[in-house]
Amino acid sequence: MRVTARRACFALFPVHVVNESKSMKSKFHATMAALVVASMGFLGSAIAGDEWFVLGEQAMPSANPSGTIKSEGGRWDKDVKQVKVSVEGADVNVTKLVLSWDNRKDDTVDNVGTIKSGGQTAPFNAPGIKGRLTSVTIYYTIEGGKPSATVKVWGFD
Repeated sequence: MRVTARRACFALFPVHVVNESKSMKSKFHATMAALVVASMGFLGSAIAGDEWFVLGEQAMPSANPSGTIKSEGGRWDKDVKQVKVSVEGADVNVTKLVLSWDNRKDDTVDNVGTIKSGGQTAPFNAPGIKGRLTSVTIYYTIEGGKPSATVKVWGFD
C-alpha cells in the first residue's frame, strides 16, 4: 500500500491512499507466465532440432581396400555436431577412418575395430561447435566371405 500526499490547494483530504499491491502482483504473474512459456518453447525447439540423419550411404565391395562416401545435400545440411558410421549386410573391420572437414584439418581415427552388421561406431565430435563434413574415407576388410556391405555415415544436428 502506498500513501501519497496531495497538494493542499487541490485536495479536500490531505492524504490519498493508493493500493498498488494487486497491480504489482498481476504484472509479476504475467511476466513469470511469459518467461515460462518462452523457455518451454525454446527447450522444445532445441530438442526437436537435435536428431541423427544420414549424410551419405554407399555399398562397399569386398574387393576394394577402401572407399570414400561423400556427404549429400547442401551447405547447411552438412553442418553437424557429431558423426557416426553404421554397417549393414556384413561385419566390417575398419582399420582407418578419415573424416574430411570443409575448412578444418581432417580427423584420422586408427584401429576403429570390427563393426557388426546392424551396428555402429561411437559418435565422433566435430571440430568446434559444428563442422561441415565433406566426406568420409574408410579403410576396411569385409569379414565372413560376404561380397559387400552397405556403410552409412550419420550426422547429428
